[in-house]
Amino acid sequence: MVALSVREGARQVMVWTVCGVAAAVLVACGGGGSSDNDSEKDDVLTILHINDHHSTLASKTATLQLPVDGKTTAVTVDAAGFPRVTAAIDAIAAQSTHVLKLHAGDAVTGTLYFNRAGADGEADMAMLNTVCFDAYTLGNHEFDKGDSGLKGILDRLKTGRCATPVLSANVQFGANSALNPSRAPNMVSPSTVVERGGQKIGIVGLTIAQKTKASSSPDKDTLFEDEAVAAQREIDKLQAQGVKRIVLLSHIGYDNDRSIAKKLRGVDVIVGGDSHTLLGPDAMKTIGVGTPGGAYPTNTTDLDGKPVCIVQAWEYSQVVGELKVKFDKDGVVSQCEGTPHVLIGDDFKIAGTAATEAQRTSIISSVNAAGFLRITAPSAQAAAVLKPFTEKVASFNVTKVAYAPQELCSRRVPGGEGSSDYSRSSAACNTEGSVSLRGGDIQQLVAQSYLEVANEHYGGADISLQSGGGVRIPLNGEVTAANAIQVLPFGNMLFRLDVTGTEVKGMLEDGLEAVYGAGGSTGPYPYTGGMRFDVNAKAAFGSRVTGIEVRDTTTGQWAALDQGKTYRLFVLSFNANGGDGYKTLASVPAARRLDIGVLDADVFFNYIESQPKDATTGLPALKRLSTDLYSTKSFVDAR
Repeated sequence: MVALSVREGARQVMVWTVCGVAAAVLVACGGGGSSDNDSEKDDVLTILHINDHHSTLASKTATLQLPVDGKTTAVTVDAAGFPRVTAAIDAIAAQSTHVLKLHAGDAVTGTLYFNRAGADGEADMAMLNTVCFDAYTLGNHEFDKGDSGLKGILDRLKTGRCATPVLSANVQFGANSALNPSRAPNMVSPSTVVERGGQKIGIVGLTIAQKTKASSSPDKDTLFEDEAVAAQREIDKLQAQGVKRIVLLSHIGYDNDRSIAKKLRGVDVIVGGDSHTLLGPDAMKTIGVGTPGGAYPTNTTDLDGKPVCIVQAWEYSQVVGELKVKFDKDGVVSQCEGTPHVLIGDDFKIAGTAATEAQRTSIISSVNAAGFLRITAPSAQAAAVLKPFTEKVASFNVTKVAYAPQELCSRRVPGGEGSSDYSRSSAACNTEGSVSLRGGDIQQLVAQSYLEVANEHYGGADISLQSGGGVRIPLNGEVTAANAIQVLPFGNMLFRLDVTGTEVKGMLEDGLEAVYGAGGSTGPYPYTGGMRFDVNAKAAFGSRVTGIEVRDTTTGQWAALDQGKTYRLFVLSFNANGGDGYKTLASVPAARRLDIGVLDADVFFNYIESQPKDATTGLPALKRLSTDLYSTKSFVDAR
């Protein structure tokens, strides 16, 4: 079997043939190997999909580098937003037959729409119900509020008009879970079967296992099975029922999707999420959309060498993926092609001024030539559903609480560049040397805020811990209450633990292992208040952290960590219970842990209120900490 790639504008068409001859649109083999009758038995499925919108429901301003009158020009335009997602899906579906609409997880958490515009997830589920997805798989962030919180979110989805199936083949809800099948029958299913054009299509859901258990908050007895084992079991079950066409709706990440395809038999398409991977042509980088991590679609083969098409639709309601899959009469993929539609409006501006008619004509020509930019007006119906939630967010947004005279850069880990290392900082911050040396300014400030507020209000602490991925946005200029909560959107309570020096060392090694060990991710990287250390990411587990020093809260003097001494640690409940891979903290006995009973965002607000006022704005000034207070003293990158 041979796969040939044919480029058509923004589309990459993959045609598989067993005779070595291919055309861009139809497969035709000589010597009587194919006939018109066989072609008539072929069928095409259109899959429209999104993933990882993370409560990002409103539109935003985007800047694109487009040819205008022969010159590359910065053009700003209103873009993204869930009402545009709804409109694009509706429009494409109306022009297609045999359509599947899929959401690959992480619909919730990340903006104020999640927890300040109504009940947790209410706005997101209302927006999902403007689309009526054929299936929605559980991502790791769906578990951020525990199983009970997820049950509430899914109840809001189920009470809508769509009755969207919620899938995960590898989650096993614990006996006491609110989502145990005995309490919530059919709330979450391993798979679902739909029929399109007289053909049955099986959709199997997957949730990333290790990351969800380590970095979210599922109930302790809710377990996540190996993804490949669970997927194959469900595929075999569907095939035994006569279902030939299998779509894996996967929230396990792009690299894992490519890996798992090789381990499975019978999967045809993988619609993915979790890694926030932009797929598409290289022109996306040139135009300023982003840097693609692979082709759309990405094509590989399964364990038996049969074709598998892999797609993902980036993040934050910016892209709707459109994948067209042709199957032969035996239900085997014969062709994949598609477009990742980047959703934009048509309110084009150049240097802040509305484009002239001549400029608009040139811009629209450039947009059409790109092939992946899609001018889309927001759905009026979806916008009407979103409006009351937007009004609630807007009323909360207006309160100004602080001023950051210099951008507090966000960087999950120090070291080299990589999209997962950043978190919505400006380009200047992302290339600044200080974040590569010491990590994020805002992450460090949050860790310091815990320490200082603990010593002011909550019985004192020697050190604090904040994992890098738990801090979501940078701050710059005027800071509203909404901005401050977006920094810490997950609503964690703070604990105080009495930990030995040996446990402190173990805690740091746990965090770095969760980053640099097998299956690691950038989120767990440790930021500490009142403590600093050297990191060698190339070293083995147990040897990555050296030179640990603790700062005396009274004198300000630094001294080497005493392995036998007991330190008071102020830390999120999430990490205290082992989240983000902090196993050492989870092992601290109950006698040495105290639930302080205060929210992380409230502690941050207390810190803000304690800061000296900015002379110009009269607001508390949030400034970068002095270099000696940053927890990472030196860093050797693993890359």
